[in-house]
Amino acid sequence: MRFRVTRIFNSIATPALVASIINGKYTNALPLERQSKTFKTNGIQLSSNTMANWVIKSTDVYLSLIYDRLHEMIYDSKVIHADESPVKVMQIDHAKIKNGKKTYMWVYRNRPLRGTHPIVLFDWQPSRHSEHPREFLKTFSGTVVTDGYQVYHRLAKERRDLKVAGCWVHARRPFAEFIKSVGQDTARGSIAQEAYRMITEIMHIDNTFDDLSVTDRKKQRQLVLLEKVEAYFAWAKQKYSQVTHNSTIGKALAYSINQEDYLRVFLSDGHVPMDNNYAEQAIRPFTIGRKNFVLIESSNGAKASAILYSLVETTKANMINTFEYFNLLLTEIPQHMDDKDLRFLDDLLPWSPKVQKECPSKYKKS
Repeated sequence: MRFRVTRIFNSIATPALVASIINGKYTNALPLERQSKTFKTNGIQLSSNTMANWVIKSTDVYLSLIYDRLHEMIYDSKVIHADESPVKVMQIDHAKIKNGKKTYMWVYRNRPLRGTHPIVLFDWQPSRHSEHPREFLKTFSGTVVTDGYQVYHRLAKERRDLKVAGCWVHARRPFAEFIKSVGQDTARGSIAQEAYRMITEIMHIDNTFDDLSVTDRKKQRQLVLLEKVEAYFAWAKQKYSQVTHNSTIGKALAYSINQEDYLRVFLSDGHVPMDNNYAEQAIRPFTIGRKNFVLIESSNGAKASAILYSLVETTKANMINTFEYFNLLLTEIPQHMDDKDLRFLDDLLPWSPKVQKECPSKYKKS
C-alpha cells in the first residue's frame, strides 16, 4: 500500500518527510537552515546537515532513475531550448574553495508538440565549456534554441544533424535597454527605436501563426516574414557602418549581424520559435532559489540539486502536485530496486495515468 509508513535508509526519514523537505527547498525556495528552524519551533531537532544527507542520498539512489529516463525521452523532441546560469559551490571533489567556485547550472527544455510531453532538465557542471552541452546533447538530432553563446555554434559546426537557432528577444533586448536608459522622448527617431520597432513587428506577426500547423507556419513565414527579416538585416548592416562600433548601439547592431545565420533558422522550420523564452522561464525558479541559498555546499549537492530542480519543473509543467509526486516516487521506487529491468519507471513519469490520478494539482484545469 502506498501510504504505509516506510523508512528510508534505515533512518527516521519517511518518504513523506523527505518529500516535504525537497518540496520546501526546490519548489518553495526555503533553505534547509530555515526549515531546520521551523522544525525546532515545533519541538523537532532536525539539523540541516541531516536533511541534506537524506536529500542527496535519496536523489542519488532513487530519483536519479527518473531523471535518466527523462533524459532519454527529451531526445524525442525536434526542438530543445538551452540556457545556463552561474552558481557558486564551496566544495568540489572534497577540496574546499574560499568564497566558492563559480560553476554553472545548465538547463534544457523540450518544445512539446503533438505526441510529446514537457520535460525540463538541469545539468550542473563545474564550467561553461562546450564539452558539457556536447555530452548532454550527444544523441540529440534536431534544433537547439539558445542565446548567442558561441559554444552551441561550435557544436552545430561539428555535426550535420544538429542546428542552432538564435533568439530574437536577445537581439531586441539591448535596444530596449537603451531606450529605457535614455527615455522614450530622447529615443524617438533613434536607431534603437527603429530596430526595436522592426523586430517587435516581426515577432508580433509570427505570434499570429501560433495556431497553424508546422507546415502552414513555415509557409506563412516565407510569404510574410522573409522579406521583413531581410529588410531588417540590410538596414542593420547599413546603420552599423554609420555608428561607432564600440558604442552601445554599435554593439547591439553587431549582435544581430553576427547572429544572422542563427536568427534566420526559424524561417525554414515551422517547429522552431523566434525566442528562447522556454529556457529562460525554466531556469528562473533556480535563480530565485539561488538568491536564498546564495551558494551550494558541495558538488554532490549541486548534482542532486540539478536532478531535483529537473523533477520539480517537469512536474509543474505537467500540472501535478510536486509534494505528492516526490512522496510517490520515494515510496514506489525503493520497492523496485531488485527488479531486473526499469520498465516500472514508465508508470512513474509525470504524465502517466497513475501519476496524474494520484498527484493532482489544484491548479490543473478540469
